[in-house]
Amino acid sequence: APAPAAAAEAPINAAPSPVPPPVRIDAGSFNTFTDAEGNVWLPDQGFADGETTDRPDDMQIANTQDPALYRTEHYSMTSFSYPVPNGKYLVKLHFAETYDGVSGPGGRVFTFKVGDQEFKDFDVWAKTGGSQRALVVPVEDEVTDGKVTITFTAQEENPEINAIEILPAP
Repeated sequence: APAPAAAAEAPINAAPSPVPPPVRIDAGSFNTFTDAEGNVWLPDQGFADGETTDRPDDMQIANTQDPALYRTEHYSMTSFSYPVPNGKYLVKLHFAETYDGVSGPGGRVFTFKVGDQEFKDFDVWAKTGGSQRALVVPVEDEVTDGKVTITFTAQEENPEINAIEILPAP
């Protein structure tokens, strides 16, 4: 008897798994945000604890086309976690010092860890060269447990972050 037609149509090589879509989270915001490039950022989520705050709509933020992204923040958190398929990612952490209680280098220092990469004594003010200046820290991460995990440890003041991007590795 001839083989069923379905067997003859089966592909020899199955298509690769789809690449997960980028995930963008606007930390501290309760609404979605669309940036200057048309990317949609999800509202604040994935943090185990901490607080959120926002700054005045007219606050100027240097080094970015999207100052509104840096006018909200999540702070005093100990961790962030977001489920993704296992694989390699580029995680971009967005920071800007917008708290007027931090008026110079050393005013807010914390440690954060993405995967096995630790950023000890991280000082937003010192890294950006002042207040209200955006900084993006790209970190490569290989996920093997189904989630991107970032831990934060307070040192001087408390940790803060304005946004997180999880992008498939190029």
